[in-house]
Amino acid sequence: MSGAAPSLAQPQRAAPHVRSDYPRLLAMTTRLRDIDVYGHMNNVVYNEYFDTAVNQTLVELGVLDLNNSEVIGLVVHSQTSYFRPVAFPDRVVLGLRVGRLGRTSVTYEFALFRGDDDTAAAQGSYTHAYVERASSRPVELPPDLRRALEPLVRASAPA
Repeated sequence: MSGAAPSLAQPQRAAPHVRSDYPRLLAMTTRLRDIDVYGHMNNVVYNEYFDTAVNQTLVELGVLDLNNSEVIGLVVHSQTSYFRPVAFPDRVVLGLRVGRLGRTSVTYEFALFRGDDDTAAAQGSYTHAYVERASSRPVELPPDLRRALEPLVRASAPA
């Protein structure tokens, strides 16, 4: 038995994405409540912005009724990388694309751009597993949802 502790490999940090990587862009303004005691937007808040970008897009595309859709997406995985701080009252732009359009799930990828910056201040992804609202049982993506998301699929995305 070796006395050496196992090595934990550090994940590779991706380079910041640029605006042109994203087919859908949504403008927002930071809120005072988003800022933590360190004077920048708290890391938890980025996920609120990303969630807003996804759900606003789905509503605008006509494939999500927040109160009545029979099929809904539940977040089963998320990750975010941070590159530069964001503060109040910064104008931000959220970039959104689909990284993977699966049979029962969608991986959304997003980036947050500060002001007119072309490179991301933060970027990440999360996966929605689609379920029947009433039972929370997995379902295949509805055809209208699949059609609506196809234009947002990243060119090199896995099937």
